[in-house]
Amino acid sequence: METVNNLLFGVYPYIALSVLALGSILRFDREQYTWRSGSSQLLRRKQLVAGSVLFHLGILVIFVGHLVGLLTPIAVFEYFGVPHMAKQLLAMIAGGIAGVFALIGALLLLHRRLFDARIRKTSSFADIAILALLTIQLCLGLATIPLSAQHLDGSEMVKFMSWAQGIFSFQSGAAANVRDVSLIFKAHLMLGMTILLVFPFTRLVHMLSAPIWYLNRRGWQLVRTRRDMTQPKRR
Repeated sequence: METVNNLLFGVYPYIALSVLALGSILRFDREQYTWRSGSSQLLRRKQLVAGSVLFHLGILVIFVGHLVGLLTPIAVFEYFGVPHMAKQLLAMIAGGIAGVFALIGALLLLHRRLFDARIRKTSSFADIAILALLTIQLCLGLATIPLSAQHLDGSEMVKFMSWAQGIFSFQSGAAANVRDVSLIFKAHLMLGMTILLVFPFTRLVHMLSAPIWYLNRRGWQLVRTRRDMTQPKRR
């Protein structure tokens, strides 16, 4: 079991992060036309807007919370006198509310993709699969809240912080930090890394796009004409 734990939480994270980085670069370099999130807003627009707003609002809060909560050095929290219990309660309350919002939005979007024949025909396998994976991941995340409530001293959170920071600082024994945590936590971590692994091959790549080049681009207008543009102009 020690070997399996090391492979899943000591080796697999580097595989997922490597594919995430290299896959995203290669896709942007070779398939820029596919670097987008295909729109289907003309079909069932109200459900799309409601689901998209709830989903993106919840996901943004969850993403920032995980990023700050996991990668901020423990010494920083200790320096500012922030107790582990306070972090644990904040993660449970804020993360729980954001998770419910995101889950409702994801279910609306998934229902729209699966049960509208026209939208389903215009959706790729990756479109539906990544949305299903995100929905399952949200369910797993919410399922960890009752378990976290049993460790209000923040001891479990410290394990995940030590694991994440150990991975990013290339510590060889990082996997040992999550060896004894609940299977639900482990499933949540595994699915999260799997989402990172498939990220470059899905519509999620639009998260990496910041269209700042539009700020300095000159405006233009596409005009249709019946004139034969191959003929020289008459003076």
